[in-house]
Amino acid sequence: MLRPTYYGVYQFLAHKPSRGPRMKVLYNWLKEFVDVTAPPSDVASRLALSGTNIGSVESGPHGAVIDAEVGSNRPDCLSHYGIARELSAVYKLPLKSVNAKPAESTTKVADAAKVEIQSPELCGRFTARVIRNAKIQPSPKWLKDRLEASGVASISNVVDISNYVMLELGHPLHTYDYDKVRDHRIGVRRAKSGEKIRTLDGLERTLDSSLSVVFDGDGSRAVGIGGVMGGADTEISFSTKNILIECAWFEPVAVRKAARVLKLHTEASTRFGRGADPETAELASRRAAELILQLAGGELLAGVVDIYPGKRAPKKIQLTRTELLRVMGADVPDKEIEAILGALGFAPIRIDQNRGAEGSLLAAWECTQPSWRAEVEREIDLIEEVARIYGLDKFPPRLPAARQGAQRLPKFEPELRVRERLIGLGYREILTIPHVAEERDALFRPEGVAGARLSNPLSEEASVLRSNGLVTMAAALEWNLNHGQRNVRLFEIGRQYRLEGTSSVETPILTIGATGEAREKGIYENAREYEFADLKGDLDAIGALAGGFEWKQGGAAWTHAARRGTIHLQNGDSQSVIPTQSADVMRSVISSEARISSLGLAGQLARRVAEKFKLRQDIFLAEIQLDPLYAQIRAAKEARRYEPLQRFPAVERDFSLLLADGTAFSDVVKTIRSLNISEITSIDAADLFRGKNVPAGKYSLLVRVTFQSREATLTDAQISDSSAKIISALKRNLGAQLRAS
Repeated sequence: MLRPTYYGVYQFLAHKPSRGPRMKVLYNWLKEFVDVTAPPSDVASRLALSGTNIGSVESGPHGAVIDAEVGSNRPDCLSHYGIARELSAVYKLPLKSVNAKPAESTTKVADAAKVEIQSPELCGRFTARVIRNAKIQPSPKWLKDRLEASGVASISNVVDISNYVMLELGHPLHTYDYDKVRDHRIGVRRAKSGEKIRTLDGLERTLDSSLSVVFDGDGSRAVGIGGVMGGADTEISFSTKNILIECAWFEPVAVRKAARVLKLHTEASTRFGRGADPETAELASRRAAELILQLAGGELLAGVVDIYPGKRAPKKIQLTRTELLRVMGADVPDKEIEAILGALGFAPIRIDQNRGAEGSLLAAWECTQPSWRAEVEREIDLIEEVARIYGLDKFPPRLPAARQGAQRLPKFEPELRVRERLIGLGYREILTIPHVAEERDALFRPEGVAGARLSNPLSEEASVLRSNGLVTMAAALEWNLNHGQRNVRLFEIGRQYRLEGTSSVETPILTIGATGEAREKGIYENAREYEFADLKGDLDAIGALAGGFEWKQGGAAWTHAARRGTIHLQNGDSQSVIPTQSADVMRSVISSEARISSLGLAGQLARRVAEKFKLRQDIFLAEIQLDPLYAQIRAAKEARRYEPLQRFPAVERDFSLLLADGTAFSDVVKTIRSLNISEITSIDAADLFRGKNVPAGKYSLLVRVTFQSREATLTDAQISDSSAKIISALKRNLGAQLRAS
């Protein structure tokens, strides 16, 4: 697919999802800079082994084309010369320099063009050259062929040359119709808020003050968006006679923001946004002038207008053999280190006192950071450069020596137990991205909680960090239902993000979501839909790890009013945790004096919220804070005591109660526990009934109480006495009526 670039007439670049931009590398073009004799397939293989991802190698009418995926931190490889430099290091071949020496007239360019940088924080360098009496015409076949093989459409000889030089040297540049530039004065300034410009694609775009623009004349008119796209007012046409060549360097962060805000991704923004080489600007301008003189004729004015406020001194980086050995676990010969770093442009100089000793453990090299490798700043970066070119396969696979023993985090064991319990209950773990849309997050955000808004969101659908895990869990259920998965049970161990004043707070949370069938149809059982009781039961199974949960009525606005509850953690001290055994499962029963703390909430998704997600079946969600849960799981484990098996039998008594609607089972348990009957080991709800023979406004609850003594077999008199106390307390505190005993 052809994609005309930068300041060409049609300059949109549709990026495929990938880890970096793609570059079509012409094998025959590479051979102009390095005398490589290896076949294209071998070249592609060696590039891949040295760190450049290769998509494919295709043979076409113009020779082999290597489709390379360049890392976002390697803008130098978005050019044929940059790839040739890599091959020079890999194959140990000399790299030919680019020597552009165009013929110049006696008239100085400084008398014909003026350049000004009003915002040096946005533009670190700006160069200008002028060519008079050029002839704009179609490009020759060799130029068209190379651009076509690179995926770029041909426009005209001058525009094609600017694209050609960008593909050759990796530095974008732009050509203006010199006669359309007001006062023959050009510069860079910060855009005005609301300022408009018609770009070369024919669209009018509105700018903001964070972007940079190229202006002409008195500065009132913008003729280009810095580092992204030129303007239509000064574009090259077939009637153009005089040309102004601009080659600048724009600040990468500003260019990336401009491309994202304007939704305008071009070949230029791809290179400037990743950090083009500012030192290449003058060379690229000179190379373009040379080619224009060859293909369009004309007169090149002498010199160059070069404003360079952002020039920086080269950074010195030191590499030592001891660090190389520590990181890689094996040595690299001195000559290999120096050859590799020299080929890549780091100019290594041996600086240790044993400079004449080959393989000295004290060897050290001082390297100079090349202008095209701004990402190499530390010693570890130089070690990576040496290792990838030398060959990672030459280093033995071994683990580095540990300086201290590994230690598990305090949360490891409780988190593992929670995860295993949920998987055993039939849930699947997921991991979601916490970036969500503001309106969706607001559906689940509690009142008074401020959302954590991103300062540079990727899109409006990902503008805030989730204030809880419910919003992403609901989205995960939505996605599965839309893809035909009707029965879904999911959980996520993640974080929620909220603002407290000016500081952000991250809280570990467990989020659970379920929908569909709780039980599939079998031979002996019918299918059954997942209900709130299933969610509550699963949560209670998790709570058993920490001594049990306390449930209370109520919930958030997103929940169904009749199917919800808040979860509270019973934080008792070691005296409050009584180890008991029921149904072959060890549980911790918390005494009534235990202090209750809020932990989370659960419920069915309200219909009005479900409609926002276009969910057409019942959705059940729950969220629990993990730090207090983990702490209580650890406390319950520490409080657990192993005792001999009971010698004396347990006795069960059932109490069939009539209770008023609204009376919770937890109230029944609390009332019975308040009697402090030491022989009571468990209290369970055995059955619940509403309907015939039950008065309106009441329901029937069968409560099963288990008695057991460690000292002797309980007598009927003891059981009857305790039962009478229980019935009396229930009548007095809850207004319960006994149906049968």
